[in-house]
Amino acid sequence: MDRVDYQSLILQDLLNLNKSNELELSPWYQRRAIWTTAQKSYLINTLFEQKPIPAIYIRHSLDLEKAKSIKEIVDGQQRTRTILSYCADEFAATHPAHPRKVKFSHLTRDQQQKFLLTAVPVGYLLGATDGDVIDIFGRINSVSKSLNAQEKRNAAFSGEMKQFCLRQSSSRIAFWRQYGIFSANDIARMQEVQFISDVVYNLIHGLSDYSSEKIDKLYSQFDEEFEQQKDINERLDFVFDAVAELQPERISDTIFKRQPVFFSLILALDSIDKITINKFNKAINEIDERYNSDTYKTDEDTAFIAACSSSTQRISQRLIRDNYIKSFL
Repeated sequence: MDRVDYQSLILQDLLNLNKSNELELSPWYQRRAIWTTAQKSYLINTLFEQKPIPAIYIRHSLDLEKAKSIKEIVDGQQRTRTILSYCADEFAATHPAHPRKVKFSHLTRDQQQKFLLTAVPVGYLLGATDGDVIDIFGRINSVSKSLNAQEKRNAAFSGEMKQFCLRQSSSRIAFWRQYGIFSANDIARMQEVQFISDVVYNLIHGLSDYSSEKIDKLYSQFDEEFEQQKDINERLDFVFDAVAELQPERISDTIFKRQPVFFSLILALDSIDKITINKFNKAINEIDERYNSDTYKTDEDTAFIAACSSSTQRISQRLIRDNYIKSFL
C-alpha cells in the first residue's frame, strides 16, 4: 500500500458519489450486520450535534477501461448507509431544534443545508491490495481491552435511554470531579453513566437491587421512545441542584463520597418536596458524625454503618440507608 490520505468529505459528496455509482458499499469482506433504527438515529443526531464520528476508510482505485474512479468502503459501511438512508427519508432522528424526531424532509432548508455541509473524516487507502485491506479491516475492528457492563451496554444500544443517560452523565462531569464521586479512571470506564442508569431505573421502578440485567432491559425497553424523559430530567435536576448547594467538602470529605451511599442520598432527596440548605447541611453533618463516632450508637446507627460497608448493592442494604437518611432530611 502506498499511503493513507486523510481528508474531510461533506455529506453531500457522499450522496453524489453514491448517485454516480462510484461508491462500493458492499465489498465481499464486510460484515452483513444491519443497524437498528435506534442506532441509525443516534448517528444522525451525533452529526446534528456536530460531535465527532469515527473515520470512514475507503480504498480508492481506478477502473482504467471505464475511465472511472472507484471508492470501496473498507470500514464505515453502516455509517455511510445510514447517512444515505436518512437523506432518502427512510427514518427519523432527534434534532436539537425540534421537539420530536424528524425525517430529512421535515428539516428547514437551512437545517438541511447545514447537515449536508457537515464534514466527516475519511481515510483514503491508496495503492491497497486485497491483503492490505483485509489486514486493515481486521485491525480497525479488533478490540484491545475487555469491556465492563456499561461499556458493553453502550456498544449494544443507541436509543433514547442510552442518549438520556449519557447526557445526564456528561452534563455533570464538573460535579463528579468537584464533589469527588468518580475518579478520572471511573469516568473513562463509564462508571458515572452506569450510576445514572441505576438511578433512573430506581426512579422509574422504585427502590430495588442493582442488576446489570435490569439496566439492560431498561435500555431495551426505552430504546425507541422514552416518554418519561421530561419528568425524570426534572427529578434529577432537583436532587443534583440540591446537592450542588452544599460545599463540595460536605460530600467529598464524608461518607457520602462513597458511590453506594451517594446513590442512597440521591434517592432519599427525590422522595421529599423541598429542603433548606441549612437543614441539608445539618443532616449531612450529623449522619457523617454518627458514622465516624466511637461513642454509643443506636441500633439504627449500627444498621446504617453495616449497610454502608457490606453488600451495598442489595435491596436490604439500600432500604436501610434510604430510611436512615430520610429520617434526617
